[in-house]
Amino acid sequence: MSTARAQEAAASLRHPLTLTLLALTFSTGTVDAVSYLALGHVFTANMTGNIVLLGFGIARAGGLPVLAPVISTAAFALGSGSGGILARRMGDRHPAHFSYALGLETLALGIATIVAAVAHPHSGRLSGYAMIVCMAMGMGLRNATVRHVGVPDMTTTVLTMTLTGLAADATIFGGHGKGTARRLAAILAMLVGAICGALMLRADVVLPMAFATGLALVTCVAYRAVNR
Repeated sequence: MSTARAQEAAASLRHPLTLTLLALTFSTGTVDAVSYLALGHVFTANMTGNIVLLGFGIARAGGLPVLAPVISTAAFALGSGSGGILARRMGDRHPAHFSYALGLETLALGIATIVAAVAHPHSGRLSGYAMIVCMAMGMGLRNATVRHVGVPDMTTTVLTMTLTGLAADATIFGGHGKGTARRLAAILAMLVGAICGALMLRADVVLPMAFATGLALVTCVAYRAVNR
């Protein structure tokens, strides 16, 4: 399947690519729940929020950190750069490219999970920063991959344009209403993922990380199998 065909196919909410992107959007909520709630008010997937938090930290407002957002943003950029290289080398082979990128994301999240299990990380500690680096690199690599595929309103890490499109094209405002189901599904996926991540954190930081890693692995294997 080419990238152009993948974009066209993803118009259906039931298509494997759409379902995969929704699963990844769900995991974003879980991953950011871990980084924000357990690792010191920093995002590892949502860089818009991260930059805003960095600004607050520089202004010494709300006791927010500066180092953690800087590390997360740098790691995300490194992951995105790696994803760009991967897209240029494998982008014409969509299933293989997508599966390989998901495999690398799984590896990054898996390493973060191991760190969480072994070091019991906390905000401001080296183990916490190590988790932030791994998580942000995985999210950056995924973001670059999803950007290459280019399915509208399915970035998996941010919802600003998704929400904008949902409202701007809504029939209640005179719009055509196309893509409403897909946009709503993306918003709900991230919301539920964040709720689940926050609830799992009540037990231990390892639980939501293991869940996110397992979800990435299952998604990778399933998508590869469907397209084989």
